[in-house]
Amino acid sequence: MSAEAKNPDVAQLSYEQAREELVAVVAQLEAGAATLEQSLGLWERGEALAARCEAWLQGASQRLDAARGQQGSPESGA
Repeated sequence: MSAEAKNPDVAQLSYEQAREELVAVVAQLEAGAATLEQSLGLWERGEALAARCEAWLQGASQRLDAARGQQGSPESGA
């Protein structure tokens, strides 16, 4: 089962929310106070959050590319 499948709520987070929580997860892991089981859970959550951030960034990049393409097209009057 993938990290995203184990953390379905991640799909509802904005980029900022996912990034903020990812920073917190990394801090918890770096602190080293969690048990092995907790660390694995945090790692899986972090993987899901990182994938969500990446999806947001890819979507933003695609939107920018589409906007640039429209600006240079003959139909746009540019």
